[in-house]
Amino acid sequence: TSFNQSARALMGLEDAEVIGRECRDVFEEVPCHLRCPFKDREAPGTTDMVVEIVDAHQTRHLVTRLASPLYDKCRRLVGCLTVLQDHTALANLINRVTHEERSLKIILDNLDVAIFTVNRGGHLTFFNTTAERITGYNRRQVLGRPVSDLIRGPDPDALDPLRQAMTDGQTRMRGDLWVCTRDGECVPVRAEFMPLQNERGRIVGGLGTLHDLTLVQQLDQVISDQYTMHNMIGKDPSMQKIFEMVGVVAASDATVLIEGATGTGKDLLAKVIHSASHRVDKPLVKVNCAALPDSLLESEMFGYLKGAFTGADRDKPGRFQDADGGTIYLDEIGDLPLPLQAKLLRVLEDREFYPLGSRHTVKVDVRIISATNRNLEDLMAKGQFREDLFYRLNVIHIQIPRLKDRRADLPLLIRHIMRRLCAAGQKPMPEISKTAMKILLSYEFPGNVRELENILEHALIICQDDKIEPEHLHDYVQSRISASRRPAPPEVRAREIPADPREREMILKALDRHHWHRSRTARALKMDRSTLWRKMKKFGMLV
Repeated sequence: TSFNQSARALMGLEDAEVIGRECRDVFEEVPCHLRCPFKDREAPGTTDMVVEIVDAHQTRHLVTRLASPLYDKCRRLVGCLTVLQDHTALANLINRVTHEERSLKIILDNLDVAIFTVNRGGHLTFFNTTAERITGYNRRQVLGRPVSDLIRGPDPDALDPLRQAMTDGQTRMRGDLWVCTRDGECVPVRAEFMPLQNERGRIVGGLGTLHDLTLVQQLDQVISDQYTMHNMIGKDPSMQKIFEMVGVVAASDATVLIEGATGTGKDLLAKVIHSASHRVDKPLVKVNCAALPDSLLESEMFGYLKGAFTGADRDKPGRFQDADGGTIYLDEIGDLPLPLQAKLLRVLEDREFYPLGSRHTVKVDVRIISATNRNLEDLMAKGQFREDLFYRLNVIHIQIPRLKDRRADLPLLIRHIMRRLCAAGQKPMPEISKTAMKILLSYEFPGNVRELENILEHALIICQDDKIEPEHLHDYVQSRISASRRPAPPEVRAREIPADPREREMILKALDRHHWHRSRTARALKMDRSTLWRKMKKFGMLV
């Protein structure tokens, strides 16, 4: 009596072809040919049955038939309502999904990056071909095992980023992990972790990608070897020239004068020369000529005998005797008093000196390396430094450039210092954001390498995430950058935009809601951490 559009599409028939006919003749259902329960008035209620029907094109369809009797007001059976659910469409959908899943796995399998997935419990559920190649394990050997069996790090919390990704749905990265291979080797990798969600958006596991860093580290080592000499870093031509000199200088016993501003690494260069010389097994003794008053400096350098002055209750050798056979490093030589300059000149000429209170000379075999951040020629012109001593000290002259004059070395130095500080503190090495790196590359560094190390150490302590942002740097770093060199942020500068009280209120509420945690607040406001930091600075919210 009725035949809807879905039925017409399923059967390939129009209303005129079916209205008035018995349903068993239309659908050609085998059970109906045997007995029609509704026609026999035996149907107790709605029934369902999986049956096979034949459409107008003689195509067979597997369907679930739901049949329910229709009664009039007097509860007399007057007909039947039949609903047909086509299994073919569902089967096609399942086949399509299965095909798409297989296609996805084929794609993931052939990517040149190791990919794995885990369930909520951290057990491996997928392991692609590249992961097999890196680890040496067949996927059948690892599926179902904890991911921590294969991926390790320098600390027990190495896989925390994966757990965090499966908790808050945010992608995480970590660059200091390694994979334990079947052969027992450790392959360095950089990992990126992200959540896996089902069709309802519920997190059901995690996905990780692993990038083999072996070649990167090998190249890094080649570069490091090329531009490094005993912890001194530099690819700038001026530094390369110094590195070339060191071998020649170390092979002789000539005196060396190192000039350079504070913090450029004069002490380190003196250690390098000593370590490369034949005196390496003997002491390297340092004397800071500016650290002691004149009255104490002489006894410190040359020693004294018992009774030489009040309080001298025993003999005490000086630093020159301590350095016998090795190297003495005279730092801040420009601050050496004139009377001691004469005594030092005698040591250079005769290799002997009188300790305080002694009538007999003491002979020593020492190499003298001196250093200063002052201009000795200016001091000579003012009569504050002996000319004859200058020429004795200046047989080999090395000038260490300021850090601002070798900016090409900054990325190398930053990576080297951060790696050393992180290793000493046993913590993972974070990235440096592009904005923070631009600030560092624009800074003048009046304190040179020593100041750079201080800035990076401060940032590593303040930074609690996996990326150093501008807010982790000392405030004075940005304040000292000249306007012409300051890198422009991606957004229009805050000072060019009138302060919007509504925006300030919005940020303040978001900060309060997230307990002033900047990363979570930035995510909630859909902005970068660096953008949030600049806005907080604009609105005076930085403490």
